Amino acid sequence: MQRPPAPGHRSSGVARHPGIERYFQRRAEDWQARLADAITAFAGSMPFVWIHTAVFALWMLAAERSPWPTLTLVVSLEAIFLSTFVMIGQNRQAEVQRAKADHDFVEQELELKTNTELTRQIHALTQELHRRLLDTGARPTEGVEA
Repeated sequence: MQRPPAPGHRSSGVARHPGIERYFQRRAEDWQARLADAITAFAGSMPFVWIHTAVFALWMLAAERSPWPTLTLVVSLEAIFLSTFVMIGQNRQAEVQRAKADHDFVEQELELKTNTELTRQIHALTQELHRRLLDTGARPTEGVEA
């Protein structure tokens, strides 16, 4: 099973929705967005869990005699920042969906206008064809008995 490309990463042969592609191009130009993406990607990974498990275990067992007050402060501050990055990730996902929806809306409106114009042209051609057939049918043609 092939993994989907990471946000902002263009894998060869993988086509993206044009609205999403434009969104990622704009996002790639913003250093704060790139930094938030990198932190969010790391914070949502197993290496993050293993590093924290090891650091907190060492801290509780070896670094301090009574680690709980400081550990509680550190973990609380980290939770505040991590929840902010979760919200940034949710906002990013909402922006991706909005970019896709905006692009789809514009494309569907264009398609609707094109289809409406084609329908009008077909209607006009059908009326012209009927008019010509009626004009031809009203006059007797040579060599055909009435």
